[in-house]
Amino acid sequence: MVPAHGGRAAEPVYRPVLAGRRGELDALAHLDEAIAPLLAPVIDVHAVDPCTVDLLGRLPAGLLPAVDVSALPDSPESELVRWGVPLVPVIGLADGSRRLVAHGAAARAYARRAVVRLRTGQDRAGPDATTAAVERVWRLTRLAPEQCDLLVDAGDVCCPADVRLVEPRVRRLAEWARRHAWRSVSVAAGGMPPTLARLPTDEPVRVDRFDWQLWQRLADLDLGYGDYGVSCAVPGDGPGDRLPTLRYTTTGAWWVYRWSRRGGRGDDRFADLCRTLVAAPHWPAAGAGFSWGDHEILRRARRGAGAGSPVNWIAWSTSHHLAHVLATLLRPERDQRGGPWRADQDSPERGRAGRQQRGGETRRAG
Repeated sequence: MVPAHGGRAAEPVYRPVLAGRRGELDALAHLDEAIAPLLAPVIDVHAVDPCTVDLLGRLPAGLLPAVDVSALPDSPESELVRWGVPLVPVIGLADGSRRLVAHGAAARAYARRAVVRLRTGQDRAGPDATTAAVERVWRLTRLAPEQCDLLVDAGDVCCPADVRLVEPRVRRLAEWARRHAWRSVSVAAGGMPPTLARLPTDEPVRVDRFDWQLWQRLADLDLGYGDYGVSCAVPGDGPGDRLPTLRYTTTGAWWVYRWSRRGGRGDDRFADLCRTLVAAPHWPAAGAGFSWGDHEILRRARRGAGAGSPVNWIAWSTSHHLAHVLATLLRPERDQRGGPWRADQDSPERGRAGRQQRGGETRRAG
């Protein structure tokens, strides 16, 4: 790991929960090795294939991902220690005994630690029952509490009502967590709406980041921060329709660009989208130097490359998102509307703001 100030290893400050898809893994693969140790991604894997394992093995030095295989059958193929890639196992309270033993073996083989993922929507037992569940985890994995990072996963928070509902649950779990000597405690939530298909096209639309709002409301608890990147926390979220789409993160909001302008080639349409983004107030002063994703967006704005695919659009959006969130977390003393490179001067005259409706749907205001 890259040494931090004082000669100590850098500790992660950001725990994004990302789908184990090509786009998200490409974004992680392009992280600078100097900042990679500051991220501790949790990768949700829904299928074991050689491509996914290969991509996990190509991540930068110092980036040790945690992998959640709870969506996979409990079989030898889903045992992380068999993948031959350094990983941190993600443990659920409902995992069976066989899987817990396998997770313990993976933890001892690599980092000698694990992530315990407690989902607020599913793990609703009282404090004593939750304590019994984690004690079972520690017993079967043969791990100590000090070897486990607790991730409180608040799931989908796409409107103010979701934030108000989830906040007291997280507070109760944070109070319970103080009973035990966890290595760290973080909260993660996802604020991206389940679908973007109903958003207006050919203009940037502002979508509030309610996951960020939730974490700010919990600031007194001193919890670590996590989110779901630029994707929805609901399983199965994907790029949706094939319109060129970028999800551009600023402090407190995303600007969603969906382009359907007719005429010309598809490359021209995406170049027009990128030129609009590069000219927007929320484009960072560092430009292409802000992240790999911003570099690729600027190339398209200058017609230096083709339009790419939905996988690329997610990769570039995720790359910018990771860079923006990490920069914001590393500079808490800065005005968070301005951001480290004044990348977040959201201007109401540029594009339309989206208002959240029941169920997380966003519509154009005005």
